[in-house]
Amino acid sequence: MPREIMFKAFSDPKHLEKWWGPEGFTNTFHEFDMRPNGIWRFIMHGPNGVDYENKSIFSEIIEPEKIVIHHLGPIHEFLLTITFAEKEGKTELIWQMLHKSVNESEKVRSFCYEANEQNFDRLEAELTKMVSGLQH
Repeated sequence: MPREIMFKAFSDPKHLEKWWGPEGFTNTFHEFDMRPNGIWRFIMHGPNGVDYENKSIFSEIIEPEKIVIHHLGPIHEFLLTITFAEKEGKTELIWQMLHKSVNESEKVRSFCYEANEQNFDRLEAELTKMVSGLQH
């Protein structure tokens, strides 16, 4: 997968809203200002009917190499560094979440692992649609 396409899946809100979050979640984006110090406000709608308001600040953007996001809640605060590394014609996605404390990291470890795996499955499905759309 070319990293420009993968980067677009993260940087274009029309693609991002389709796959961001665990299985069964949908998103409503209210603000998406992808630049340093830009705000990203959205609601994740859970499959159980619960809405989760989210706010993040974009800390660093290096297209098409890296996105750094400071996620401010609601459940946990963390710094997310997403790196798109080219390796032998493919893109390696490096996803690093840094929580405020070891204790906070331990509290969300099992949830985050499973949720991120589902998130990556949804990303893969969106990337497949994006690539097939380019071929037609």
